[in-house]
Amino acid sequence: MSPTRPRAAALASASLVIALTATATACGEDRGSGGADGKGRPQGVAIDWKRCEAPTAAQGAGKAPGKAWQCAKLPVPLDYGKPDGEKIELALIRSTARKKQGRIGSLVFNFGGPGGSGVAGLPSLADEYDKLHDRYDLVSFDPRGVGESAGVRCQSDKELDAAAQIDGTPDDDAELRVSLASNKAYIDACAKNSAKVLPHVDTASAARDLDRIRAALGEEKLHYFGISYGTELGAVYAHLFPKKVGRTVLDAVVDPTQDPVKGSLGQSKGFQLALGNYLKSCGTSAGAAAGCPKLGEITALLKRLDASPLPTDQGRKLTQDEAVNGIAAALYSKDTWKYLTAGLQEAMRKGTGNTLLLLFDTISGRGPDGRYNNLQAANRAISCADAEQRYTVADVKQRLPEFRAASPVFGESAAWSLLACTDWPVKGKWKTPDVRAEGSGPIVVIGNAGDPATPVAGAERMAEGLGRSVGVLLTVEGEGHGTYGVNACATKAVNAYLLEGKPPANRTTCA
Repeated sequence: MSPTRPRAAALASASLVIALTATATACGEDRGSGGADGKGRPQGVAIDWKRCEAPTAAQGAGKAPGKAWQCAKLPVPLDYGKPDGEKIELALIRSTARKKQGRIGSLVFNFGGPGGSGVAGLPSLADEYDKLHDRYDLVSFDPRGVGESAGVRCQSDKELDAAAQIDGTPDDDAELRVSLASNKAYIDACAKNSAKVLPHVDTASAARDLDRIRAALGEEKLHYFGISYGTELGAVYAHLFPKKVGRTVLDAVVDPTQDPVKGSLGQSKGFQLALGNYLKSCGTSAGAAAGCPKLGEITALLKRLDASPLPTDQGRKLTQDEAVNGIAAALYSKDTWKYLTAGLQEAMRKGTGNTLLLLFDTISGRGPDGRYNNLQAANRAISCADAEQRYTVADVKQRLPEFRAASPVFGESAAWSLLACTDWPVKGKWKTPDVRAEGSGPIVVIGNAGDPATPVAGAERMAEGLGRSVGVLLTVEGEGHGTYGVNACATKAVNAYLLEGKPPANRTTCA
């Protein structure tokens, strides 16, 4: 959440914007998106599925998935304005439906970011979609610019470590100069190492890739499950290809009406709300109250870290920025609140930052071996390819009081992160998205009341933006980022739609 690097993972997703390229209409496929044969069946490039290898460093490393998983590459145009021109390859993964009788088709996942590798992510998350796996081939992919799909490259691991130590919430002109110089060095590295792909990693192009995937899978319609930023991608697809929309679920929904300022401000409020909910829960948990921090203690800790970072066993130091992002990482799920308590206790009582630094690493894409996946680079590149807005230091300083009022913990970092796209070498395409999807089938849109990264109001606006006959709003009174597999009521409703074609009643609420 600093100008020295992009906001990590879904911290950036609510501030993204979407739209269409000038070469497509709201209701039609671009040429080359996979048409139909003479009998109306989908037609696409055949996919050569093979046994998967282990994820690469850019994807996040790890072990090769088991025999149930197959991987492939799918060629798509680098520039959809030149569909017969240069191609890039999308990395795909799938596991076929376990029950051939009653198979519905392929269910394509995007888990968000932007910047998350679906090839690395789906096998590790597949157990959560076990019931769906009986009747669907589970499919995911690395979106363009991500992982092994022409992944954006910027700085080296050592350079990223060094950048993380720079104060991203400058208190004086000297700190500001250092921060801006670091930001420029990052941008220059992206331009040097990834100039060819930077203009083409926008969300609209990724949506066109989705239609190529649909056709190559042999599906007449795209059955899709999008989470966080994946909801934005799914909404863009629905706008571009409404007649190709199959059973679609958008969970932890990005607000399509917000520009980067409003999105970042909304996230500041959302994370502050989640932090408050955590503090209340911690204080009432049996045996935990004695070790529960207070909000004032957290803000005091962050102030101390601004001046004196804490030592860690890794030899790295925990900075204020890293602590803020580490706290945010723990708020994504109620299951990780216990690690937040441990990390804050360690920092306050022992004067070491091991746990908070590990939490920061999980959200920044840094592995235990010190290697980064390309999450940060892809996150920044996609965000800046989408967003037209370019903010100045004067803009940030003017808005700082509003951000600080929204969140004494997250507000200042969120405000300074507005400079992430300043001086980016590629112009952004859009201000706010057009997600109208007239002619589409029902799209189930889920918002969680306690979601820190994508506040529930975004789901309401997405459902309205898709259209009254399209968006089906489901609201959950719970905590965390995402609801499927966490809330029994929401999970049951999603399964009924994806497996039986029965969407919930609009404006259903799950406790």
